[in-house]
Amino acid sequence: MAVWVLGARPRTLVAAIVPVALGAASVGRSAVDVPRTLLALGVALGLQIGVNYANDYFDGVRGVDTQARLGPPRLVASGFADRRAVALAACLSVGVAGAAGIVLAALTTAWLLVAGALAVLALVLYSGGPRPYAEQGLGEVAVFLFFGIVATVGTAYVQRLHVPAGAWWVASSAGLLACALLMANNLRDIPTDRDTGKRTLAVRLGERRSRGLLVATVVTALVLPAVGAVAGALPRLAIASLLASPLAVRPLRIAMTAHGRRLVATLAGLTRLDLVFGALLAALLLAS
Repeated sequence: MAVWVLGARPRTLVAAIVPVALGAASVGRSAVDVPRTLLALGVALGLQIGVNYANDYFDGVRGVDTQARLGPPRLVASGFADRRAVALAACLSVGVAGAAGIVLAALTTAWLLVAGALAVLALVLYSGGPRPYAEQGLGEVAVFLFFGIVATVGTAYVQRLHVPAGAWWVASSAGLLACALLMANNLRDIPTDRDTGKRTLAVRLGERRSRGLLVATVVTALVLPAVGAVAGALPRLAIASLLASPLAVRPLRIAMTAHGRRLVATLAGLTRLDLVFGALLAALLLAS
């Protein structure tokens, strides 16, 4: 069981939980539908775990995960699990997401099935297929769209079949923070990704520009809710979400100077920031 928990990569699940929480909170406390929110969470978690297993499978089969890799061990590449079992785990995770999505669509609108189908297609093509788009520098685009805009705005919509303007602001913030997690991961892996031919955005930009883009992404994500509040799209109380900003200082300082294994601390720190910032902003929106 511990092996499968490892393969699910629990730390990455923050990127699925935060957008759902913010999407629900953006409609206001009185409009939140708890069962629908839990179903949306099931979809997001199922897809996140599914993409983790699928990425493990495809990278292991194609041999792009090597012993030089600095991240957590992969199931297929390390021999911890049979590749067919990992593929099955990916399918089961997506199946759970699909089941939750079908129920949610039955309660709201069939158009959710279209969004779900696109999400599954994006999941497969992320690291699978003849030209995985994660290796073409487009991974961050997909993360922003599906774990930012789609997850957050979709959750907001299923509450009362309406999307408040503020949902777009918090969706952008959630998407950028999710992108920051991927960017930190890819910054760490530049040497090994370059050696195996993975042309991620970080490989294409190089270390110096990747570091700068990571800082800009995090800062923008933290500032967006405050800007949205000043613009009148979010409650003024959302400005207080900036109180979580100090948590960004250490991981970004490390990101600007560290190399190799030391960058693991950046990823851990940004995960903590995403969780705290998301929880604080959601609480502020619900309290408004």
